Amino acid sequence: MMNYVSTRDTGIKVTASQAITKGISAEGGLFVPENLPKVSMDTVSELAKLDYIGRAKSILSLFLTDFTEAEVDSCVKGAYETGFSDAKVAPLAKIEDGVHILELFKGPTCAFKDMALQILPRLLTVSSGKAAKGTKIVILVATSGDTGKAALEGFKDVENTQILVFYPSDGVSPMQKLQMCTQEGNNVSVCAIEGNFDDAQSGVKRIFTDKAIGEKLAANSMAFSSANSINWGRLCPQIVYYFSAYCDLLASGEIKAGDEINVVVPTGNFGNILAAYYAKEMGLPVKKLICASNSNSVLTEFLTTGVYDRNREFFTTISPSMDILISSNLERLLYSVSGSENVKQWMKQLSEDGKYEVDGATLDEIKAVFAAGCCDDTETKETIAKVFKGKGYLCDTHTAVAVKVYYDYKEKTGDSTPAVIASTASPFKFSAAVLEAVAGGTEGLDEFEMVERLAEVTGKACPEQLANLRDKAVRFDGCCSKNEMDGVVFNMLGI
Repeated sequence: MMNYVSTRDTGIKVTASQAITKGISAEGGLFVPENLPKVSMDTVSELAKLDYIGRAKSILSLFLTDFTEAEVDSCVKGAYETGFSDAKVAPLAKIEDGVHILELFKGPTCAFKDMALQILPRLLTVSSGKAAKGTKIVILVATSGDTGKAALEGFKDVENTQILVFYPSDGVSPMQKLQMCTQEGNNVSVCAIEGNFDDAQSGVKRIFTDKAIGEKLAANSMAFSSANSINWGRLCPQIVYYFSAYCDLLASGEIKAGDEINVVVPTGNFGNILAAYYAKEMGLPVKKLICASNSNSVLTEFLTTGVYDRNREFFTTISPSMDILISSNLERLLYSVSGSENVKQWMKQLSEDGKYEVDGATLDEIKAVFAAGCCDDTETKETIAKVFKGKGYLCDTHTAVAVKVYYDYKEKTGDSTPAVIASTASPFKFSAAVLEAVAGGTEGLDEFEMVERLAEVTGKACPEQLANLRDKAVRFDGCCSKNEMDGVVFNMLGI
């Protein structure tokens, strides 16, 4: 049986079901496996013969040890058998020899968050049945854009749950905002907050760990859980697609069993690249994890200097899902490298001073695995144009950040190891910036005129679920300050 411990107190041990149901540990720590399972190359070679569902069942079973085989099977099939526009679920697109794009946006909301948020509600339903029977699960989400819609879609009308999403009022794209504010479902609610994503995330974490609020919910037979990647049930499914990408390279003859690959990930909250780190630690032959940031380059600085400092200018960029200065999942990496006592100390410093610095040994261990880089909006647009015109591939604004950082890394190091670049969203979710990059001005065009123009200019089709938003009615238009979030939660729950 695999147990999970808190990054801030290893004396706290819970099952997979308890970790998924709780979402976050009571003292603010994040749940992590007590020991990571190992996967041999023989097993990887066998996984290469399976489809995505088979690979997911194999990997997830290693972590969900208090689930029955039938429960894992039901969760995985329910998540991935329908709702994805590609039979491979997470296909690879080759843009040149040795460079592949891992397309993680084929799900119902056209973003990589679907890879985890189509299965999380199923995992949570099974988990709460074991760990919190008779309790309504209240999902609180802070989003920088894509998580919100994916979570709303995943939890829509799921029995015995309610979900409330907070998003920064000026920190998401028009398409992302439309996706959330037109969301259907009887158990969903959405509210903007004045401020940025970090304000939303800090507010949600504060509500989670407020004992008085928890007691009020308990008195009404309710309990909080999370759909953000602080929840292990959100992060764990993301490990699968890195194994799957390697399997696809193996099956297509692009690499041989045991060959190393580099993995490049655009990330703000550090969850997507942390999943790749866990895959590497489990035995996947990854040489380097390359972390790509936009102008909010707090992770680039940390991974190169060991100093994490959120006391800096916050930039609103054309890659808004990465506009984050407090990267929650970094705590899990620090735990893996340095242990809970150091994590407790550093997180206290971050809370009090907004910064911390890790010791030399910790930094050396991190730098042995990670490389990092960043680029600004101008470079992002230049990359979108260059990749489309030179390789015929249309990137969204986040994927373009990763592409730019990868080629910078390759030029600097000469490392020609085969690379997998995680692509996180459909370019049509960010049509203004992408259209401007490939065709110039967008003046005078509304959101859907830009979508149509982008399709016309590029010859690429806009996903139906985005095109169909044009005629959907807005259901949620509320906005609150970060100090009013508690009241919004209580109002939604009617308590």
